[in-house]
Amino acid sequence: MAAGRPRSGTGRVVLLNGVPRAGTTSIAQAMVGTADVATVNLGVDVAMAGLPTSLRPGIGLRPGGERPELEPFVQAAYRALFDSIAAHARHGLDVVADLGIHDDHSTPLGIWRDGALRLTGVPTYVVGVHCTLDVVLRRRAEHPERYEVPDDGDVPIAAMRWEQAVHDPGWYDAEVDTSTLGPDACATTIRAAIATTEPQALLRHI
Repeated sequence: MAAGRPRSGTGRVVLLNGVPRAGTTSIAQAMVGTADVATVNLGVDVAMAGLPTSLRPGIGLRPGGERPELEPFVQAAYRALFDSIAAHARHGLDVVADLGIHDDHSTPLGIWRDGALRLTGVPTYVVGVHCTLDVVLRRRAEHPERYEVPDDGDVPIAAMRWEQAVHDPGWYDAEVDTSTLGPDACATTIRAAIATTEPQALLRHI
Protein backbone atom coordinates (compact mmCIF):
# COMPACT_ATOMS: atom_id res chain seq x y z
CA MET A 1 0.00 0.00 0.00
CA ALA A 2 1.39 3.41 -0.96
CA ALA A 3 2.29 5.75 1.88
CA GLY A 4 -0.45 8.17 2.80
CA ARG A 5 -3.27 6.15 1.24
CA PRO A 6 -6.35 5.16 3.25
CA ARG A 7 -7.16 1.52 3.83
CA SER A 8 -9.70 -0.16 1.58
CA GLY A 9 -11.69 -1.08 4.69
CA THR A 10 -11.96 0.25 8.21
CA GLY A 11 -8.85 1.84 9.68
CA ARG A 12 -7.21 0.74 12.90
CA VAL A 13 -7.26 2.80 16.08
CA VAL A 14 -4.57 2.91 18.76
CA LEU A 15 -5.44 4.59 22.07
CA LEU A 16 -2.28 5.45 24.00
CA ASN A 17 -3.18 5.72 27.67
CA GLY A 18 -0.73 7.19 30.15
CA VAL A 19 -0.06 9.95 32.66
CA PRO A 20 1.13 13.42 31.62
CA ARG A 21 4.85 13.38 30.73
CA ALA A 22 4.84 9.61 30.27
CA GLY A 23 5.54 10.15 26.58
CA THR A 24 2.21 9.40 24.90
CA THR A 25 2.45 12.48 22.67
CA SER A 26 5.94 11.58 21.44
CA ILE A 27 4.84 8.03 20.67
CA ALA A 28 1.81 9.31 18.76
CA GLN A 29 4.04 11.60 16.70
CA ALA A 30 6.40 8.71 15.96
CA MET A 31 3.53 6.48 14.85
CA VAL A 32 2.03 9.14 12.60
CA GLY A 33 5.37 10.12 11.12
CA THR A 34 6.39 6.61 10.07
CA ALA A 35 3.03 5.11 9.12
CA ASP A 36 2.52 3.38 5.78
CA VAL A 37 -1.23 4.04 5.93
CA ALA A 38 -2.77 7.51 6.18
CA THR A 39 -2.78 8.11 9.94
CA VAL A 40 -4.09 11.01 11.99
CA ASN A 41 -3.45 12.01 15.61
CA LEU A 42 -6.62 12.92 17.50
CA GLY A 43 -5.26 12.98 21.03
CA VAL A 44 -5.53 15.23 24.05
CA ASP A 45 -3.14 17.93 22.83
CA VAL A 46 -5.06 18.27 19.58
CA ALA A 47 -8.35 18.44 21.48
CA MET A 48 -7.04 21.04 23.93
CA ALA A 49 -5.62 23.31 21.24
CA GLY A 50 -9.09 24.32 20.09
CA LEU A 51 -10.49 25.14 23.52
CA PRO A 52 -11.04 28.53 25.11
CA THR A 53 -9.25 29.10 28.39
CA SER A 54 -12.49 28.67 30.31
CA LEU A 55 -12.80 25.02 29.21
CA ARG A 56 -9.18 23.97 29.61
CA PRO A 57 -7.75 21.45 30.24
CA GLY A 58 -10.83 19.75 28.76
CA ILE A 59 -10.29 16.02 28.44
CA GLY A 60 -6.95 16.55 30.19
CA LEU A 61 -8.75 17.28 33.47
CA ARG A 62 -6.68 15.70 36.20
CA PRO A 63 -8.00 13.19 38.75
CA GLY A 64 -9.45 14.18 42.09
CA GLY A 65 -12.77 15.82 41.22
CA GLU A 66 -11.30 19.30 41.63
CA ARG A 67 -13.27 20.95 38.81
CA PRO A 68 -16.78 19.44 38.90
CA GLU A 69 -18.14 22.33 36.86
CA LEU A 70 -16.03 21.12 33.91
CA GLU A 71 -17.05 17.48 34.13
CA PRO A 72 -20.21 17.72 31.95
CA PHE A 73 -18.05 19.23 29.20
CA VAL A 74 -15.36 16.57 29.68
CA GLN A 75 -17.92 13.81 29.27
CA ALA A 76 -19.41 15.42 26.16
CA ALA A 77 -15.97 16.11 24.70
CA TYR A 78 -14.87 12.50 25.13
CA ARG A 79 -18.06 11.28 23.47
CA ALA A 80 -17.47 13.64 20.54
CA LEU A 81 -13.83 12.56 20.34
CA PHE A 82 -14.71 8.86 20.22
CA ASP A 83 -17.35 9.55 17.55
CA SER A 84 -14.75 11.46 15.51
CA ILE A 85 -12.18 8.70 15.89
CA ALA A 86 -14.75 6.16 14.72
CA ALA A 87 -15.71 8.32 11.73
CA HIS A 88 -12.08 8.70 10.64
CA ALA A 89 -11.51 4.95 10.92
CA ARG A 90 -14.65 4.11 8.96
CA HIS A 91 -13.27 6.21 6.11
CA GLY A 92 -10.17 4.01 6.00
CA LEU A 93 -7.87 6.19 8.09
CA ASP A 94 -5.75 4.84 10.90
CA VAL A 95 -5.99 6.87 14.11
CA VAL A 96 -3.65 7.24 17.05
CA ALA A 97 -4.79 9.18 20.12
CA ASP A 98 -2.58 10.11 23.07
CA LEU A 99 -4.85 10.17 26.12
CA GLY A 100 -4.93 9.94 29.88
CA ILE A 101 -8.30 8.33 30.48
CA HIS A 102 -9.47 8.02 34.07
CA ASP A 103 -12.75 8.07 35.96
CA ASP A 104 -11.55 9.71 39.17
CA HIS A 105 -13.96 12.64 38.95
CA SER A 106 -16.43 13.98 41.49
CA THR A 107 -18.80 11.40 40.03
CA PRO A 108 -18.00 8.56 37.59
CA LEU A 109 -18.41 9.64 33.96
CA GLY A 110 -18.15 6.19 32.35
CA ILE A 111 -15.58 7.37 29.81
CA TRP A 112 -14.15 3.93 29.02
CA ARG A 113 -17.63 2.50 28.46
CA ASP A 114 -18.55 5.42 26.22
CA GLY A 115 -15.45 4.78 24.16
CA ALA A 116 -16.16 1.07 23.87
CA LEU A 117 -19.73 1.66 22.71
CA ARG A 118 -18.91 4.42 20.23
CA LEU A 119 -16.01 2.48 18.72
CA THR A 120 -18.04 -0.71 18.27
CA GLY A 121 -17.03 -2.39 15.02
CA VAL A 122 -13.79 -0.39 14.76
CA PRO A 123 -10.60 -2.36 15.49
CA THR A 124 -9.33 -0.42 18.50
CA TYR A 125 -6.20 -1.30 20.44
CA VAL A 126 -5.61 0.12 23.90
CA VAL A 127 -1.95 0.56 24.81
CA GLY A 128 -0.74 1.23 28.34
CA VAL A 129 2.08 3.75 28.30
CA HIS A 130 4.03 3.36 31.54
CA CYS A 131 6.90 5.38 32.96
CA THR A 132 8.62 5.19 36.32
CA LEU A 133 7.58 7.93 38.71
CA ASP A 134 11.10 9.34 39.07
CA VAL A 135 11.33 9.88 35.31
CA VAL A 136 7.87 11.46 35.20
CA LEU A 137 8.84 13.84 38.00
CA ARG A 138 12.07 14.79 36.26
CA ARG A 139 10.13 15.60 33.09
CA ARG A 140 7.57 17.59 35.08
CA ALA A 141 10.39 19.60 36.66
CA GLU A 142 11.46 20.65 33.17
CA HIS A 143 8.10 22.44 32.81
CA PRO A 144 7.49 24.30 36.11
CA GLU A 145 5.03 26.60 34.35
CA ARG A 146 2.68 23.64 33.88
CA TYR A 147 3.36 21.29 36.78
CA GLU A 148 3.66 21.48 40.54
CA VAL A 149 7.29 21.09 41.62
CA PRO A 150 7.56 20.95 45.45
CA ASP A 151 10.66 22.42 47.05
CA ASP A 152 10.80 19.72 49.72
CA GLY A 153 11.26 16.87 47.27
CA ASP A 154 7.98 15.15 48.11
CA VAL A 155 6.04 13.52 45.30
CA PRO A 156 3.20 15.86 44.23
CA ILE A 157 -0.23 14.54 45.15
CA ALA A 158 -1.39 15.26 41.60
CA ALA A 159 1.31 13.01 40.13
CA MET A 160 0.36 10.17 42.45
CA ARG A 161 -3.33 10.55 41.62
CA TRP A 162 -2.59 10.39 37.90
CA GLU A 163 -0.55 7.22 38.26
CA GLN A 164 -3.22 5.49 40.31
CA ALA A 165 -6.23 6.64 38.28
CA VAL A 166 -5.05 6.32 34.68
CA HIS A 167 -4.02 2.69 34.95
CA ASP A 168 -7.21 1.58 36.67
CA PRO A 169 -8.38 -1.01 35.68
CA GLY A 170 -5.34 -1.40 33.42
CA TRP A 171 -6.85 -3.51 30.64
CA TYR A 172 -4.46 -3.27 27.68
CA ASP A 173 -3.75 -4.99 24.38
CA ALA A 174 -0.09 -3.94 24.60
CA GLU A 175 2.14 -2.07 27.03
CA VAL A 176 5.35 -0.05 26.75
CA ASP A 177 7.64 1.65 29.26
CA THR A 178 9.06 5.00 28.17
CA SER A 179 11.59 5.07 30.97
CA THR A 180 13.49 2.38 29.05
CA LEU A 181 12.33 2.88 25.44
CA GLY A 182 12.32 5.98 23.23
CA PRO A 183 9.31 7.02 21.11
CA ASP A 184 10.45 5.24 17.93
CA ALA A 185 11.17 2.01 19.79
CA CYS A 186 7.79 2.22 21.51
CA ALA A 187 6.06 2.75 18.16
CA THR A 188 7.85 -0.30 16.74
CA THR A 189 6.91 -2.39 19.78
CA ILE A 190 3.26 -1.36 19.53
CA ARG A 191 3.04 -2.13 15.81
CA ALA A 192 4.59 -5.55 16.37
CA ALA A 193 2.21 -6.27 19.26
CA ILE A 194 -0.96 -5.42 17.34
CA ALA A 195 0.07 -6.87 14.00
CA THR A 196 -0.93 -10.42 14.85
CA THR A 197 -3.58 -10.00 17.55
CA GLU A 198 -7.22 -9.00 17.71
CA PRO A 199 -8.08 -6.14 20.08
CA GLN A 200 -9.79 -7.24 23.28
CA ALA A 201 -9.14 -4.67 26.02
CA LEU A 202 -11.73 -2.05 25.09
CA LEU A 203 -14.49 -4.66 24.81
CA ARG A 204 -14.04 -5.50 28.49
CA HIS A 205 -15.55 -2.15 29.43
CA ILE A 206 -18.97 -2.99 27.96
